[in-house]
Amino acid sequence: MADKIQAIRGMNDVLPNDSYKWQHLERLFAQCMSAYSYQEIRFPLVESTQLFKRSIGEVTDIVEKEMYTFTDLNGDSLTLRPEGTAGCLRACLEHGLLHNQQQKLWYYGAMYRHEKPQKGRYRQFYQFGVEAFGMAGVAIELELIAICRRFWQVLGIDKHLTLQINTLGELNERQRYKTTLIDYFMGHHEKLDEDSKRRLHKNPLRILDSKNPDMQRLLATAPKLIDSLDEPSKQHFFNLCHGLEALGIDYVINLQLVRGLDYYGHTVFEWVTDKLGSQATVCAGGRYDSLVEQLGGNFVPAVGFAMGAERLLLLLETLELMIAQEKPVSLFMIATGDAEMQNTLILAEQLRNDNPLWRVITNTQSGGFKSQFKKADKSGADFAVIIGENELKNNAVSVKNLREQEEQQTIPQDQLCSYLQGCVSKAGFMAENL
Repeated sequence: MADKIQAIRGMNDVLPNDSYKWQHLERLFAQCMSAYSYQEIRFPLVESTQLFKRSIGEVTDIVEKEMYTFTDLNGDSLTLRPEGTAGCLRACLEHGLLHNQQQKLWYYGAMYRHEKPQKGRYRQFYQFGVEAFGMAGVAIELELIAICRRFWQVLGIDKHLTLQINTLGELNERQRYKTTLIDYFMGHHEKLDEDSKRRLHKNPLRILDSKNPDMQRLLATAPKLIDSLDEPSKQHFFNLCHGLEALGIDYVINLQLVRGLDYYGHTVFEWVTDKLGSQATVCAGGRYDSLVEQLGGNFVPAVGFAMGAERLLLLLETLELMIAQEKPVSLFMIATGDAEMQNTLILAEQLRNDNPLWRVITNTQSGGFKSQFKKADKSGADFAVIIGENELKNNAVSVKNLREQEEQQTIPQDQLCSYLQGCVSKAGFMAENL
């Protein structure tokens, strides 16, 4: 017997019993973005490897260890996207969307990183992303954070998330700080782990993002970036804090928050929870004004965030905030033979035409009444619509309420739709399902 083929580790299936939860999350996010007048953009799963090396930074875990990179038949190096910002920006530059324009965009889709799979972290994972181009200042940053808060409120999880913020200042300020930081870490070189030693001279800020518990005491006494900032950068951060307070958004300043991608500057933020163990970050983002120039464009201020769908669903599950499965009116069509089946298919199309929100299930495999009624009941249908030999001969149809103790009724076929609408109204279904 051939070996059983299974899904690749860390790349999970979403089965029918769970897919409605994803659809619900996606629909609520799209509605939230529409309320703020953001437009959806879609771009490829595969991009040139160089795009991510230039944007994310070569001395990062993502580029060094986590990207799915391959050479195609033309000899080009391609990579499955590990994050969405670079691809979104590439699309905007390629199609001229940033030329003297402001853009407020959102996207949703699969990302790929070769990390150790664990609950809440997968090798194929889904992200919602938001990017705003062409707007400097803190107002747009505040709007993005407000979008997050509104989404948390819609999901009912706002009480379980904490906003952490920090500032990374301008590039020249970070360069000045890097020198200070290197001097500090060189004085404690024997305490550095291997990752930190490797990053020390190439990207010392990434050491601040270390999750190694042995590094925490050393990091706690490290110099703070905010002490290396000039007055305009400090004022920018002060304005952000003041704006959050005006909006009634609670926050915590985390001076070790640096984000894992090299293109960030000034404001960075994360929404974290204490309900998911080590997978505490649910949403993260910040300002990245230098990235457009890094990818060959003119200077364009930019800010954005991303949130993981799996983490959100896991948090909802952990908090026992179950997503209710929407249940439209459901009909199960039963036929006893080929001629009856053909008639059933015609009636089913008529019902769908007249009631687009109804769920009409056609049992395309004929069988005895008993077995078909079992299927109808298992499907969760509200009504069975039956065409047997007698119904076909008399141009009639029988209707059975599967959820109430009522007598089966036989009516003319041309009265089926109005009869069912009456049954549905009597049963108290929502008006939008009529």
